[in-house]
Amino acid sequence: MLPRQLLARPAWLFRCPPGPRGACAPGAAGSWGRLVGPLARRGCCSAPGTPEVPLTRERYPVRRLPFSTVSEQDLAAFERIVPGGVVTDPEALQAPNVDWIRTLRGSSKVLLRPRTSEEVSHILRHCHERNLAVNPQGGNTGMVGGSVPVFDEIILSTARMNKVLSFHSVSGILVCQAGCVLEELSHYVEERDFIMPLDLGAKGSCHIGGNVATNAGGLRFLRYGSLHGTVLGLEVVLADGTILDCLTSLRKDNTGYDLKQLFIGSEGTLGVITAVSILCPPKPRAVNVAFLGCPGFAEVLQTFSTCKGMLGEILSAFEFMDAVCMQLVGRYLHLASPVQESPFYVLIETSGSNAGHDAEKLGSFLEHALGSGLVTDGTMATDQTKVKMLWALRERIAEALSRDGYVYKYDLSLPVERLYDIVTDVRARLGPHAKHVVGYGHLGGGISVCTDPSDKTCTSCAHSASC
Repeated sequence: MLPRQLLARPAWLFRCPPGPRGACAPGAAGSWGRLVGPLARRGCCSAPGTPEVPLTRERYPVRRLPFSTVSEQDLAAFERIVPGGVVTDPEALQAPNVDWIRTLRGSSKVLLRPRTSEEVSHILRHCHERNLAVNPQGGNTGMVGGSVPVFDEIILSTARMNKVLSFHSVSGILVCQAGCVLEELSHYVEERDFIMPLDLGAKGSCHIGGNVATNAGGLRFLRYGSLHGTVLGLEVVLADGTILDCLTSLRKDNTGYDLKQLFIGSEGTLGVITAVSILCPPKPRAVNVAFLGCPGFAEVLQTFSTCKGMLGEILSAFEFMDAVCMQLVGRYLHLASPVQESPFYVLIETSGSNAGHDAEKLGSFLEHALGSGLVTDGTMATDQTKVKMLWALRERIAEALSRDGYVYKYDLSLPVERLYDIVTDVRARLGPHAKHVVGYGHLGGGISVCTDPSDKTCTSCAHSASC
């Protein structure tokens, strides 16, 4: 997912979280610390009521490199740059120091809340000159600890950079600041008969800048592709404070290097994204969702292949989850399955411009799937209330897992035909040491697996299958 913006530039960024890549990438000069132990675990989520999250520096074998600490003079300088935007209250700093799944905790004593790219530029220039470490942070919804400090880095929050700069009603091109919340952008463009090209379970909190920095795929990846295709331009502040303006609104621009591509998915290692230009597709007039039960993962894959062939251009999402996911969603969130119990479940969404045409195609597919044994039971919804209820079964799995105990989550890419093998392999390897090992997500994106190699409650999750 998720809103991680970490700069790795000489002489000032000094951190390497136990996140998606485990250790700092080769050549990332000036990194905070290196994981020197054999295990770089993804992170876990503790159930409500658990003890305080231990400090990352005490839990993991990381070391702080010789960077400066924040002085009173630094605080005075920051107050001049962002008046009223300097947070030093320990209580207010508790949440920004802890990741969403509550396994990592930094000890930052300063949080900065700029409103403009110019303020970000002044902050980074000062930190560069003073050799201070900075941890950019968006909505802090990531599940691998990349958005929180390891040591005492300054937290640079984009939360107040939340303005829509422009929207073109003909082209559907939206230009906004990096701190805009994805769900609020969705409401904004939907009022104008467009939709955002990505949708995430964390949309109520995640920032568009963090989405771009992590190249988030999300639930609409199958239909609209990755952000490498839908992002048209970026404004980025480099480590020394230089503002790189690539904020074009042109869909076609073949003049020289396409520099924005370097920052999409770079996770902040090259600069802090401060503004985004993104292409929004027209809002579909007809949306249908089907929720189906499948007897095995082979049938899930065959259903996916049949879906693409029979639904074609109107297929907008294909999600799967296993039986344990559904059991946990029912147990902790009291969401009932609309179909009979099955080893696997599939959620299919179609989006188009003609309700009758789409319903006919989806009906033909469902008839074929039921008749051929690919699907054992199913239900379909066109009403928006029912559509949201079906989507909740998929989108709230992560929430249910977090209530079940410690969750270790990994995000991997595998060929789609081998997707569920990782789940069965992890189950076999961990045996009784894992309470649950589950698989869920979107076929067409990537796979996420969570494990806990201990006797604690463990949940292993798989999502975003890569084709």
